[in-house]
Amino acid sequence: MFGILLLVYFTTLVGNLLITIIICTDYRLHLPMYFFLTSLSILETLGISAIIPVLLSVLIGRKTISIHACHTQCFIYFFISSSVFLLLSVMSIDRYLAICSPLRYPAIMRHTFCVQLLSICVAIPFVFVLYMVILISKLPLCCYIIDHFFCDSTAILKLVCVGVDINFFTLSAVISSIFTLVIPLIITVISYMFIVYTIVKIPSEKGRQKTFSTCVSHLTMVSIVFGSAIFIQIRPSKGYSILTDKIINLVSTAMAPLLNPFIYTLRNQQVKDSIRDAARSKRSLFCKS
Repeated sequence: MFGILLLVYFTTLVGNLLITIIICTDYRLHLPMYFFLTSLSILETLGISAIIPVLLSVLIGRKTISIHACHTQCFIYFFISSSVFLLLSVMSIDRYLAICSPLRYPAIMRHTFCVQLLSICVAIPFVFVLYMVILISKLPLCCYIIDHFFCDSTAILKLVCVGVDINFFTLSAVISSIFTLVIPLIITVISYMFIVYTIVKIPSEKGRQKTFSTCVSHLTMVSIVFGSAIFIQIRPSKGYSILTDKIINLVSTAMAPLLNPFIYTLRNQQVKDSIRDAARSKRSLFCKS
């Protein structure tokens, strides 16, 4: 288990770092879509870095974590997850504008506007998640053995003393989920409804396939991220084993960051061309030396 997770973590770091470097160094990829993709890679790397190293230390025997470190890990995990949800919805809007309003797209999706959208994707989760972590940090705990591999809020709530009212926290969590998960999901679904409608109206089959291929990578990532989040949210409260909960959380935490560079590399011709050109350039330099 340690070896597998270490390999997954290392591959995730290298893959997302490679994507970031390629996009930053190739001027052909200095487009809104790739700006958001770079931001997604950075967020995914930070998210998995908050979980996997701690889990690796648990697997080799270090099974304790301070209360403050636990709350910090909880904040980082949910902050990154919520930011990713919002960022994916923004990327859906970007695809919608590029396909449905191609003439207006350059005027709307300027660099300044992209930075503002990214700031919103980070600022909203920061406020909500910070508030939730402050609330949970004030709850009295009667047990200090957490039955999980990371400080999930659900697992922390199970440690709260019996009789303590957590209804206010639950209500706050629902409101936070509406803004950071439900609304981004609705925006994404509506965007792709318009995209599909526009693609269907394209007269040639080749044109439809070419247009749809520009959305496949993003649609795949949307399915993985939102699908796992929805499954965790709607799981039955009774008859649900804690082991299953751990496995689902582990898969959702590690799978999206791991697959992110492969999905966008294998399904995106521009990124593949950039990697190919970079490889040729390095081979040329090596021969000259």
